[in-house]
Amino acid sequence: MTYPFVRTKRLALSIATGAVVALTTISPSQAAAKIQHLISPGGIEAWFVQDATVPLIAMEYSFGGGAAQDPKDKPGTANLVADLLDEGSGDLDSKTFHERLDRRAIELSFSAARDTFRGSLRMLRDNKDEAFDLLRSALTSPQFNTVDVERIRSQVIAGLRRDTTNPTSLASRKFLEIAYGGDHPYGRPTNGTLESVPTITVPDLKEYVRRVLAKDGLKIAVVGDVDPATLGKLLDQTFGSLPAKASLNAVPDIDAAKPPQRAFVPLDVPQTVITFGGPGVKRSDPTFMAAYVVNHILGGGGLSSRLYREVREKRGLAYSVFESLLWMEHSALFIGNTGTRADRAGETLDAVEKEVRRIAEEGPTQKELDEAKSYLKGSQMLALDTSSKLAQALLQYQQDKLPIDYIEKRNAIVDAVTMDDAKAAAKRLWGQGLLTVVVGRTPQAAAQPAAAPATKSN
Repeated sequence: MTYPFVRTKRLALSIATGAVVALTTISPSQAAAKIQHLISPGGIEAWFVQDATVPLIAMEYSFGGGAAQDPKDKPGTANLVADLLDEGSGDLDSKTFHERLDRRAIELSFSAARDTFRGSLRMLRDNKDEAFDLLRSALTSPQFNTVDVERIRSQVIAGLRRDTTNPTSLASRKFLEIAYGGDHPYGRPTNGTLESVPTITVPDLKEYVRRVLAKDGLKIAVVGDVDPATLGKLLDQTFGSLPAKASLNAVPDIDAAKPPQRAFVPLDVPQTVITFGGPGVKRSDPTFMAAYVVNHILGGGGLSSRLYREVREKRGLAYSVFESLLWMEHSALFIGNTGTRADRAGETLDAVEKEVRRIAEEGPTQKELDEAKSYLKGSQMLALDTSSKLAQALLQYQQDKLPIDYIEKRNAIVDAVTMDDAKAAAKRLWGQGLLTVVVGRTPQAAAQPAAAPATKSN
């Protein structure tokens, strides 16, 4: 799964830890045989793969909620919490906290996605007690010291100011506004706005932690050199004192706006950026895998995709072009992006729309379908070839409500996609046309459709 519009901070990246991560390789078949559904003495659940190949432990975890739980008038709250949880906790100030991470080569990070508040913890086996204790402290007693809050706030605001001149950021933000509007959490930027971030207070941060970081929405995946009994104790010590239940605001299901729609955002930059997409397919939809396979053919397959061949190789209009599925808890999108010269924006957009329309009407060829299925089955080996990647995948499978043996079943599910399935998925995804945002220099006439006037946004 691809998550655009998600800001992540990683700290204490050490050469020693990075080297160990690179050495930890587990094949999907080995992983499937080893995945355990662990329940700690205190009732904390985790998917767990015990692997003593190297003395490393990788843990990924998430809480339900994410940026969708930001107050309506204060988007960016979850993002600010994520940036501040490791800036001092308990009796440790920010400097001391980071010194302890660095001294033990512990990697700790937090991030806010649309529907989840995520975290990552990696350490050498011998440093597990201190690593888990630092995580416990960050989750249960963050300081939110005023000096640290203002320092991190200033960094976020600086990033938001840079985004005002970044065509890709502007296109992404405008695309979500068109797709979901301003009243739904999905239509608001996860990292906030220049207006909202200055208004977020320390009580707002504490209230977010109180409402969201709770055990009932917790999902955990662990891969590494630790036995089940020891891991159970560590999980209880780390997460056991969190509240039993979160207090989440209801987020309604929503369909993305119906295509075709197009918007133009004027920006004086050398390259025009085009973001395009439309309603997608939820992960729980029975036709999801067919959509996933045919999406690989159109724009998700890198150098082998139709869009790459038509836009880059045949016409030389852009350096890169991609398109992918984005699924969330309450909606789904497909979304793509490319960049080109201002005077060729119209030609580029025409080429994208033509190829999208062609696959919607005709579907893929049998050769394309066979090659896509073969690639997607074989690439799973690379997608899960380290302990960190495997932990991330196991967490995602839990969030997507997939069975614990999904790794074993996945290739058969891919194989089961028929040509009729692929054609139906292509028509459903792309038969309505595109939501499109063009960001670049005026004049915009080359990027304007004849049938639908563009709306301007600053």
